[in-house]
Amino acid sequence: MNRDLPPLNALRAFEAAARLQSVSRAGEELHVTHGAISRQIRVLEEQLGVSLFDKDGRGVKLTEAGVRLRDAAGDAFERLRGVCAEIRQRQEGAPFVLGCPGSLLARWFIPRLDRLNRDLPELRLQLSASEGELDPRRPGVDATLCFATPPWPADVQVHELDTERIGPVLSPRYAGYEALRGAPAAALLGEPLLHTVSRPQAWPQWALAQGLEPARLQQGQGFEHLYYLLEAAAAGLGVAIAPQQLVADDLAAGRLLAPWGFVETGAKLALWVPGRGHDLRAERLAGWLAAELNGLAAPRSPV
Repeated sequence: MNRDLPPLNALRAFEAAARLQSVSRAGEELHVTHGAISRQIRVLEEQLGVSLFDKDGRGVKLTEAGVRLRDAAGDAFERLRGVCAEIRQRQEGAPFVLGCPGSLLARWFIPRLDRLNRDLPELRLQLSASEGELDPRRPGVDATLCFATPPWPADVQVHELDTERIGPVLSPRYAGYEALRGAPAAALLGEPLLHTVSRPQAWPQWALAQGLEPARLQQGQGFEHLYYLLEAAAAGLGVAIAPQQLVADDLAAGRLLAPWGFVETGAKLALWVPGRGHDLRAERLAGWLAAELNGLAAPRSPV
């Protein structure tokens, strides 16, 4: 028994013409010509081996086979419309899951979360914090916000938001603050520097940008995560290094200071979206993040 369906375009054209009782109105609904609808109906009649319409004066009327097919096609297309609408509604109502490193989440994102929820209430954001390498293509995540260095994967949409800038920061409570605040960057070669095991290259990268020899840096207390590193610096335990974006609020409040400014790295703060499909929620979030980041003061050149 042949279980193949006739061409779906032909069925769709017939269903519209039978429901609207007009070939012309069916063409208007489907945004095609009257002739295109007629051709699709002829294709369907040839596939089925029966006539679906009979002449009725200047118009047409459904045959018995046409009535049966109209009822079946109408039910099928109506069920499809309902299921598609339900799927769209569920997708629109589902939370948008954003992956983000814990330090970026705690120090930059969460302080702005209330404003984001007010500005984008339809987003229904759900946050997923993690450390280490973040794979934006992992199941259950709609997008990932993180610092990374190009080139970007071919199967991911990347909304570049800002250039990473790193620099040393310290608290006015630090015992060596008065001696360091007016000193050149080379003064840090004699300091036991706070650092994090998750970003061991940060201090050497900054030193090279300053024309200093990384081998002369002295490593002090180490921390597993950047969040703890910056809390230690804010408590006056020493000089730390961090992206400007993550200490912007601390600098504005005077909890931390950056006497030597910040230098650009090759990394970008970006929103990664898996796949190449159009995701309006991700685009709205990327626009909001870019606007927030543009509010940062421009980085000062190192003295």
